[in-house]
Order: sequence, then C-alpha cells, then structure tokens
Amino acid sequence: MTGAPPATQPEPLRLLAQDEDDLQIISAALQDAILRPRDVVWEKAARRLTVTLSRFCWECGGTRVLSALQFGDVLGVRSRQLPRGPDAVLELLALHFVPGEAPGGQVLLMFAGGGDLSVQVECLDAVVADLTPRWKAQAQPTHPEVEAEPENRGATP
Repeated sequence: MTGAPPATQPEPLRLLAQDEDDLQIISAALQDAILRPRDVVWEKAARRLTVTLSRFCWECGGTRVLSALQFGDVLGVRSRQLPRGPDAVLELLALHFVPGEAPGGQVLLMFAGGGDLSVQVECLDAVVADLTPRWKAQAQPTHPEVEAEPENRGATP
C-alpha cells in the first residue's frame, strides 16, 4: 500500500523572457507583487534595471517570496503617475511589451492606481528569480475593479 507523497516546497521560480510570449508568462507570475520605489534600481552605465519585489505565489497559494526582476539592454526608464516617496507601496498588475524597431521596444510595468514604469529596451532580455524561501501571506490579493488596457493608459512608446 502506498501513501500520498510528502508535501515539498516547490522549486524557486526562475524564468527568462526573450519575446512577448515569454514576457506574458513572467507577467502572470508577478501579478500582485508589491514593491517600493527604492526597490527599483537602474544602472545606466551597465544598461540594467533590477526590481526587487515581494511576489504572491499564485502557483502555491497563500505564500509570498522575495524575487528579483531584471532587464538587460535598457536604453531608458521613465515613470508616469507613480509615487516618488521611497517607502510608498506599489502593486504590480502586469507587464506588457510594445514592439518598436526590432528587436527592441518598450516594456510597461503597470501598477494599481494607474501608474506605470516604461523600460525602453534594445532587445527583450528579462529574467525573474525567487531569492528567498516562501512565507505565509497576510492576505490573498483581490481585484475589485478592472484596470484599463495598456493602449488606453496614455503611455507613449
């Protein structure tokens, strides 16, 4: 007679995006991640943007994990309608790629409340990785209102 397999902690998430379809998978994994403006670091000389965030683990339910999202080949970064205070709390809703001159374009990080961060990239090169063990989330995120689609948010490529 065999019993149920022992419950194990899922492997840490590690994803790479090199095209729009890949980015949508990362977007789904990062939905409802929370961060502060001070967690966004643009290293202009290195052409790299790193965002450290607390990711809600939809795939395991009820837990969070500290993760990092990093973009390479970054040409520029702009924010629109995001709080400037270093301790303001931002909730990431989705990532969206707007193609430009191939293979480049703009990655929009869209936040609750209507603000966004625009990352101009020479080519799409994004990585997300979990950095810590998971911990129990205080609450599961909810979505009482539907956010506007990216093309209606007023962002410019």
